[in-house]
Amino acid sequence: MAILRIVWGALGALALAAGAQARPLEFDDIAREGELRLLAERPDPHAYGYESRVRIDDDSLRTGVVRVETCHLRLDPNARVVVLFNRDRVESIRITQARGVERAWVEDHRVELAGVGRGATVCIELRSRALDPLGDGRWRLHAGPLMRRYLDGFLPMEADLAVTWPDGLLSVAAVDPAPQPGVRLTAGPDGARLQVTFAGRLSARWELRRIAGPGAER
Repeated sequence: MAILRIVWGALGALALAAGAQARPLEFDDIAREGELRLLAERPDPHAYGYESRVRIDDDSLRTGVVRVETCHLRLDPNARVVVLFNRDRVESIRITQARGVERAWVEDHRVELAGVGRGATVCIELRSRALDPLGDGRWRLHAGPLMRRYLDGFLPMEADLAVTWPDGLLSVAAVDPAPQPGVRLTAGPDGARLQVTFAGRLSARWELRRIAGPGAER
């Protein structure tokens, strides 16, 4: 749904330095290009994290448009940050919070940040056509790619992904990645939450099934 890019100076290099952490990161903590490592325990628990809250209603099932609130937490100091959204899916973007940032603005299908201080927080609200129908009362919701890039590798990060809907409307048929060490799924009648600790490039997927209303499975 979004890509975070950190741009240093005029070189245009993409990087994200390690922030406050429980111990110095080691070489083995960094995932290489093309590698996704799920981590049962994060080596730097107080560094960068990502949160997303997606709201689905009956209209979303018809139009594919959902409301999304995202937050980038505990950012490291950087001259410039660009948060990219899918041009073909996003309908509106609004910055709701920018703390520890000199300047924040919306430019086309991206959010631009300048003068990002250590520990900064940026939250964004948007409407996006992120829900794809699969037929037979099922839909797929995508999140990502999510990453914390550092030079030619990826540092550990956490993604806290939540989806809500009217009580009893939907249920979770499947998630990718599936629950395992480093991936925790909790679900209820009005939503679900997927928490992933990883290093690498993560593209998460929800498969949802309708259980109430017209076309519901019985």
